[in-house]
Amino acid sequence: MMTLKHSILTHCVLKKDHLRTNLLKQTMVATTLGLAVSAAHAGSEFDLNKLIEAARQEAPITVYDSTGKIVKQAKAFSKKYGVQAVGIKAKAPQILEIVSREAQAHNVKSDVVILADAPAGMEQLLKKHYVTSWVPDDLKADIPADFQNPLTVIQAPNVWAYNTAIYDACPVKNIWQLTLPKWRGKIAMQDPLGKPSYTDWFNQMATHYDQQVADAYQAQFGHPLKTDEASATAAFVKALAENSPLLTNSDSKAAAAVGAPDVKTSFMGLISTAKFRKNKDGMKLGLCTGMKPFAGWSYPSLGFITKGTDSPNAAKLFIHYMMTSEGIAPQGVDGKMSTNQTVHLPANEASGIGHHWHEIMTYHTATAASDWAKRQDWQDLWSLSYQK
Repeated sequence: MMTLKHSILTHCVLKKDHLRTNLLKQTMVATTLGLAVSAAHAGSEFDLNKLIEAARQEAPITVYDSTGKIVKQAKAFSKKYGVQAVGIKAKAPQILEIVSREAQAHNVKSDVVILADAPAGMEQLLKKHYVTSWVPDDLKADIPADFQNPLTVIQAPNVWAYNTAIYDACPVKNIWQLTLPKWRGKIAMQDPLGKPSYTDWFNQMATHYDQQVADAYQAQFGHPLKTDEASATAAFVKALAENSPLLTNSDSKAAAAVGAPDVKTSFMGLISTAKFRKNKDGMKLGLCTGMKPFAGWSYPSLGFITKGTDSPNAAKLFIHYMMTSEGIAPQGVDGKMSTNQTVHLPANEASGIGHHWHEIMTYHTATAASDWAKRQDWQDLWSLSYQK
């Protein structure tokens, strides 16, 4: 927290100095700037060059994201456009609190938020009008409509993984196999009670993909699923919890349990594709492909601009930058996929997820409110079913 507070304080001082030294300049160019701002805001007349021109007249911006890559991205943005940006890494709950408190105090210091908690962002920020969503007009044709309201910047995949030193190929081909005695105590994953994206995964699966979960059960066991639970997904979640998975508080620990080169016990794991970068240091992580119904699931990071920012054009320019191949590249190496369909994962992405994206369960932001409302229900099911 000290680092976060120091970064915020440094930015505030920088912002005040910038405003003071540029007051005269802004007055002199007021007429020109007004025209530029109008052109930058008008969807039918969108002009990237005019947006850049308008952004250069504004105060520096602060950008929050849950990945440390945002620091590098903000620096690259500043160098490219001559528009000062400060990137700050913070966890989603911290970002939510910062933006909410600033809005309530009518003292907005943050400008752009890349938030990896879609339900909370939509319920706690967007619905309360603390932030807005903006989609670059020149990129709309390349971004599927499902990712535009609000704007999803990237999809971050969580995948099933195995140890390539123990197996020549993934030993599991169906998620229901993970509920069998063979894998009791041998599944490493983050604790859903401390990781809201996991309960969101459960709810998305039940809402949009439950029939596929039921079909996977029949494919595994040769007969239809019969359950007293409300859905096939709920039956799977209960069975998985009852199989005593090894619960961790980070992807790094789950990845180590699966892919450490000296492990003696065979583990399956559910981890972020970012952890596959550790293979260059000796880790033995392999991507499970061909699993039914999915090899993993993706989770969105939403791009917001804060209401009350005094740098609206710089904020929009940063959002535009993040939707380009150059802007998202530092996160692309972690397997995070841009929603801009013209942007592809870099060749050095370690997991190979780009070749198997069709096997990943897609998150639907249209039902994020349901995910938010049912988090406690899924946590209760997991807690009551989990066996150590």
